[in-house]
Amino acid sequence: MLNLVHLKVLAAVARHGSVTEAAKDLHYSQSSVSHHLSRLEAATSVKLIQRIGRGIRLTPEGQLLANRAAEILGRVDAATNELATQVGLQSGLVRLAANASTLSTIVPKAAAALAQSHPGLQLALYERHPVEALQMLRHGEIDVALVFRYADAPIEEEGRFLHLGTDSIYLLSLQPDDSLANHHDSAWIGGCARCLEELNAICRHEGFTPRIASYSDDMVVVQSLVAAGVGVATLPGYALQAHRHPDIHTTELAAHRRQIRAATYGDPPDPPAVTAVLRALTQATTPQHPQT
Repeated sequence: MLNLVHLKVLAAVARHGSVTEAAKDLHYSQSSVSHHLSRLEAATSVKLIQRIGRGIRLTPEGQLLANRAAEILGRVDAATNELATQVGLQSGLVRLAANASTLSTIVPKAAAALAQSHPGLQLALYERHPVEALQMLRHGEIDVALVFRYADAPIEEEGRFLHLGTDSIYLLSLQPDDSLANHHDSAWIGGCARCLEELNAICRHEGFTPRIASYSDDMVVVQSLVAAGVGVATLPGYALQAHRHPDIHTTELAAHRRQIRAATYGDPPDPPAVTAVLRALTQATTPQHPQT
């Protein structure tokens, strides 16, 4: 029979791509991680890890088992949580992933409310882009994904989605009452690859392609660069609620909004602990209207 601890170690190695990083994540020694991997190979009679120079990589069999391990561990955690919540939310763990702007605004409000209503309930929080959060959800690595979706984005086929509200997109510049039409030739500050796709779509709607001069995923850095005159940018309302630089102006782009949704996976009903978290997220979600 496969040992859950051994599977946990294999999943961590697959996730981080190294024994060293897996050991840090699990708070194990490197020798302990290697020992667990050896025990797992002995139990399966299959070579799971291949050493390449100073590094390692998973064999095809190792990758197959690692994929299943992540799913198995997620389901075990979910079952443990369901059992805990079945006895009245005296204890339990709900794992939630969200992007930076909602993780620093909606989630803290929800967490504070849960601490009052369900003090035995614990939240494990992960900062992830919605695409990554939904992947974690489907692999059983988290229980709730707080995600956003633009109106023209493809419809997700898997998961159940609770609409929480909308989040406006704002143009950040040094001019009040500004517009995208004034920045066809301006230098722009872009973010990650997926964020750039969203920015390009907004600008294409206005008939131009943005000239990306700088890159940052950090909402504080983006605003500081705009304030310094390095370029212009866009950010959602929740990001501006989390941090607002005093020297920038914001202009709402009325044609561009995104939906904020909480995603769960599996057949309803949700476990009581997850239902409590969804209720708290709903109550914590309010429209954002940054001052210009």
